Amino acid sequence: MNKAVFLDRDGVLNHEMGTYVWEPAKFVVAAGVPESLARLKAAGYYLIVITNQAGIAKGLYSAADVQACHAKLQAATGGLLDALYFAPGHPSVSETLRRKPDSLMLEQALARFRLDAAHCWLVGDRLRDIAAGDKAGVRGILVGPDEADGYQPHVADLRAATDLILATNIPAARNGTGARLRG
Repeated sequence: MNKAVFLDRDGVLNHEMGTYVWEPAKFVVAAGVPESLARLKAAGYYLIVITNQAGIAKGLYSAADVQACHAKLQAATGGLLDALYFAPGHPSVSETLRRKPDSLMLEQALARFRLDAAHCWLVGDRLRDIAAGDKAGVRGILVGPDEADGYQPHVADLRAATDLILATNIPAARNGTGARLRG
């Protein structure tokens, strides 16, 4: 059984700036991220980043800029990340199924790493992240300071999400229709 934690980038792994984060000098890894990733890796999880990067489609920065930020993230976390996927599109410029809330990035990783979605988690700071996980059959944890329509589980940061994942470590319960139960 292969399992993974899918991680949104901005607002989960690095500081959210309120605008596009594409310059390595302004890319700041959030407190507790390296330690949290190490705990998840030690528990046998693949660690996979999935991030929307619409600034590419808008011409604000390039894929190379995103990759430079990802190199900084890998260096700061001791190379613990198994894969980093990004969606360069934006609905105003181009249609893409990779962009969250669609689930193509997750589906590609599920196939590539031969993952069991019932043993995977997605940690994101937006409901569109959680929606992408739902479409792929992956349960979600919302992080951040703001409530988002009462979604649960909702925790402060990746450290708290890691605690929840490691304490739960069982497949998501499903009801008779195949939909996952929140609990």
